[in-house]
Amino acid sequence: MRPQTQITLFFLILTLVTSSFPQSSLALDAQAWFEKGNELSQQGKFGEAVTAYQKSIEQNAKSPVAHYNLGIAYKNLQEFEKAVSALKKTLELEPFHIDARVSLGNVYNRLNQWEDAIGQLNIVMHRNRNNAEAHGNLGWAYYNFKNGPPFKHLVIINLSKAVALFEAQNMSQAAKATQKVLDEAIAKFGYQKSG
Repeated sequence: MRPQTQITLFFLILTLVTSSFPQSSLALDAQAWFEKGNELSQQGKFGEAVTAYQKSIEQNAKSPVAHYNLGIAYKNLQEFEKAVSALKKTLELEPFHIDARVSLGNVYNRLNQWEDAIGQLNIVMHRNRNNAEAHGNLGWAYYNFKNGPPFKHLVIINLSKAVALFEAQNMSQAAKATQKVLDEAIAKFGYQKSG
């Protein structure tokens, strides 16, 4: 074989071999960025975590968990519109992602978008009736919803269930905060406190 042919053949083989690597190395890079985002989130460095998750998503846009964690990082930064976008993308990729629906309901509550919160949280309630956070957020959304009939009974039921579930999970701070809202709702709606 002539040296020119050998060189051409060498580059052809090199091109074929290296063209099969980018996807696997990108997947590893996406995973490494995702793990870096998790590490930064655990350290409370949510702005840096956002950047890491975005780099992971650039390399693997179909990862629901990367979009979910990006949404949570935005939520912790109180960048709620961006959190909504990331959480919606999570649900587009994985419609039954319950944690994404709970978080999206919570973010909608923070944006005072009560109807959207109620929609997301009711889906959670149909799939997981013992989710304390979802009950608390749903009770809060019903409590604040003004564009229809008052959902007084649903407020009391959901907040009461949230308190009981938080207490059963030894989440006393969450139970106390929810109990405070429940007591306020009971007084506002003229309900008699049981027990």
